[in-house]
Amino acid sequence: MLDIVLYEPEIPANTGNIIRLCANTGAHLHLIQPLGFELDDKRLRRAGLDYHEWVSVRQYADLSDYIERNRPGRVFALTTKGRQSYGKIKFQRGDALLFGPESRGLPADFLAKHPEALKVYLPMRQESRSLNLSNTVAIVLYEAWKQLGFPGAHSR
Repeated sequence: MLDIVLYEPEIPANTGNIIRLCANTGAHLHLIQPLGFELDDKRLRRAGLDYHEWVSVRQYADLSDYIERNRPGRVFALTTKGRQSYGKIKFQRGDALLFGPESRGLPADFLAKHPEALKVYLPMRQESRSLNLSNTVAIVLYEAWKQLGFPGAHSR
């Protein structure tokens, strides 16, 4: 499936919503430390409800630790500084979707080294700065999951 990677997430409710999202899509959730909250935070549990049992949440000391231990196919960095819309990407099994912290996004030094073709943005109105993290993850994850044919989804 796909990996969702949250780099230094700050808001427990966003991460809780993303836990629920991953549980419902089969995506794997990876958290890069430091976190802006404890994993047993009440707000995290409330947003994730009882979905913790349906998703594996792994933590890593840093991004290189995640990459070394998981060997993702491609790492798409979601950033307002991206040059390519998420809608133009042809997602593949094993891709990782990397999202920065809510207040500052991915670090400039990381983005400077990351390949341009893997820096992706969500289109929005020019006067807008960014979308909520959990909304952004949902939009991109569902597009990628759709392209993969919704593997594991309940058919109706």
